[in-house]
Amino acid sequence: MQASTLAAVSSNPQSATAPRWTVAEVLELYELPLMDLIWRAQGVHRANFDPNAIQRSTLLSVKTGGCSEDCSYCSQSARYDTDTQRERLMPLDEVVAAAKAAKDKGASRFCMGAAWKGPKDNDLDRVLDMVREVKALGMQTCVTLGMLKDGQAEKLKDAGLDYYNHNLDTDKEFYGQVIKSHTHDDRLDTLDQVRDAGINVCSGGIIGMGESRKNRAALIVQLANLPQPPESVPINNLVPIPGTPLADNPRLDPFEFVRTIAAARITMPKSWVRLSAGRQEMSDELQALCFLAGANSMFYGDHLLTTGNPEVDRDDALFARLGVKAV
Repeated sequence: MQASTLAAVSSNPQSATAPRWTVAEVLELYELPLMDLIWRAQGVHRANFDPNAIQRSTLLSVKTGGCSEDCSYCSQSARYDTDTQRERLMPLDEVVAAAKAAKDKGASRFCMGAAWKGPKDNDLDRVLDMVREVKALGMQTCVTLGMLKDGQAEKLKDAGLDYYNHNLDTDKEFYGQVIKSHTHDDRLDTLDQVRDAGINVCSGGIIGMGESRKNRAALIVQLANLPQPPESVPINNLVPIPGTPLADNPRLDPFEFVRTIAAARITMPKSWVRLSAGRQEMSDELQALCFLAGANSMFYGDHLLTTGNPEVDRDDALFARLGVKAV
């Protein structure tokens, strides 16, 4: 890719008229010398964001386990023998208490996840109450509930939902090797419903599942080439969980993770790029390199849905050492 093209990407707002990316172009980014790639990504980042500001979100599993889907990475699937137990939907007061605690610790967005293929209408009504109550605390709200049916996105919008998370997980070519109980197009359909309802889209993927670099590049292209790129792009580094089909997957080269962050930043210059699952296993130095490559959002709190996350005190200390601020 020519430098002039990259310069144009860094200055143009994301819209349907933004440059369209090809897999070959994103592969060229991946194959740059790492220092050159980070330099370019940092330039795009500084053109669009405060380089010393990190958005912090807290994620709470409001309904854990017992999911009917077969996602090979997920301990919440009822098809796999894992340590994750099936639980009922959390009571409203417990969710609100957790949101208050997250806000007090410095999180600006509260994300609520439920292990469903998609919400039933009566379950959705209870989640709508959660959204309203958390919104009333002055926090941004996000939910991840699986695939939506017609009309459900509009109800979430009316309740005040700010973001809906629905990851593509991986590119369309590799998708069937990870998930068979629903299709890549099913996920795109939910993203379309969310966008049509006027809710911000949060969608990214998981790397380290055995996919190739070309698959990773294709995932970035699919996200960047949506009619409007996601406002928030979580990049997850697979956490192999005993009992799941991917339990024995080897760990991904950390520099490949950094390259993915940089590729996301260059191709989606206006999006918040989030360090998500797998951050607990990252050193402070690796996280700092990810921030330099364009990551400017992170999950903040001791736990994600079913996996660990760095302790709040460790994150606060890292922010102090790097001289970055939370937003």
